[in-house]
Amino acid sequence: MRAADALGLCLGSLRGHRSRSLMLLLAVAIGVGAVSLLTGLGEGARSYVLGEFAVLGRNTLIILPGRKETSGGMPPITGLAPRDLTLQDAAAIARLPAVLRVAPLQAGQVEVSVGNRNREAFTLGTSQQFFAIRQLQVGQGQPLPALDFGEARAVCVIGAKLRRELFGTRPALGEWLRAGDRRFRVVGILAERGESLGMDFGEMLIIPVASAQMLFDREGLFRVFAELRGPGLLASGKRQIIATIRERHEGEDDITLIGQDAMLAAFADILRALTLALAGIAAISLLVAGILIMNVTWIAVNQRTAEIGLLKAIGASAAQVRLLFLGEAGLLAGAGALAGLALGEALLWLGRWIWDFPLHAPWWARLSAALLALATALLFAWLPASRAAALHPVDALRPQAAR
Repeated sequence: MRAADALGLCLGSLRGHRSRSLMLLLAVAIGVGAVSLLTGLGEGARSYVLGEFAVLGRNTLIILPGRKETSGGMPPITGLAPRDLTLQDAAAIARLPAVLRVAPLQAGQVEVSVGNRNREAFTLGTSQQFFAIRQLQVGQGQPLPALDFGEARAVCVIGAKLRRELFGTRPALGEWLRAGDRRFRVVGILAERGESLGMDFGEMLIIPVASAQMLFDREGLFRVFAELRGPGLLASGKRQIIATIRERHEGEDDITLIGQDAMLAAFADILRALTLALAGIAAISLLVAGILIMNVTWIAVNQRTAEIGLLKAIGASAAQVRLLFLGEAGLLAGAGALAGLALGEALLWLGRWIWDFPLHAPWWARLSAALLALATALLFAWLPASRAAALHPVDALRPQAAR
């Protein structure tokens, strides 16, 4: 039997049972589309999180007060911070040879008002260096002035959304606003950016760190950002910072250093495992589609025993008969896989368009889904195809032979 004849028989059989063929094609398409869609969601979340952390730069360290680790015991005991991080600690870190920039942070919620307009705003006390470390762009005006960490000044930079809510259509630069019990003059307005690492800069009020300490009546810092002079100084920079704080804190190792590489590796592993789990869940639907193909192929064998007997009577071998049924299953799986990939990509594109989120199915997921659909279809069709191939021509041509 020529390959063209075999292909014609397979296509003719599929056209002759359109409803059954469409049902199988739809089952495979849904399975492949689900794999593509769910892995796209997982990879999108991974790309988004890694992109957010990449904003910090490879040379940035985050210094937190206290040892953020479990030290054992029943129940688990977390390390405590004998001392807060202070502005003097941040200044000592800034003097280290491996450190390029330092930005101390003080943070809290404050009621901000202009005239009869008021709202709660996340207020961040920091230095001018924070704008360079976090790559913040000022759309109007200028960033905070270059001040000593301990110097307070009644100036602020506000987010674009906060500007609209407080000032409406009026110009905001040079105007005064009230934050808590203090007044600040607006010297800059941040460019539109949105959320980053849990911070919505559009709704943020940024003031000098010493002013924030007076506003919140709190000396201890929330955290300190330190940018090193290069990736090659990451290890030595960590050692210098730890040694400096240990010396200042009476020999206590009471800080936690978080580098971008550590955060990226941890989140990448977690989100990669999540993506694989989602792909595994979606692949179960392909198993269901394979079982459906097996059942339908059994029915086809029982309904087409006369056709099988005729083919074998005119010289078709058992292998050729088996190949006909496997070819039908393979054609359905291939067409369903292509339709599923198109469906998944269409849904991911729609998600990108609606939510502006980086939804992309990885190439390995698309390829694996298509190959798995094909392998599942052939595997589950093998048994009924072998049953058809084993029929004797005389028995197959008798009425009710397959029962």
